Amino acid sequence: MTPKRAEYTAKMKRKLNELNTKIDNLESKTAEIKKDAREKYQVELTKLRHESNLAMAKFSELKSAGEASWDKTVAEMDRVNDAFAGSFHYFKTHV
Repeated sequence: MTPKRAEYTAKMKRKLNELNTKIDNLESKTAEIKKDAREKYQVELTKLRHESNLAMAKFSELKSAGEASWDKTVAEMDRVNDAFAGSFHYFKTHV
């Protein structure tokens, strides 16, 4: 693995792990929320977990991508990560 590729992979793994840790922290607060709000919160958390799963799947593709598809996979990973991060920030500010 080239140094550039290793650096990007490590950076993306760190970003995904940070967002997943933040989601775990939000999930732990579910019990503190009133029942009606909790249901909406749970629905939105489920959507956020789905975004996380998509990002982790793309990350798996990234790790196994060959040199020929590396640049395309990086662009896709960046797009998926931006969507995941955007969904997280929306959740945090609106729910």
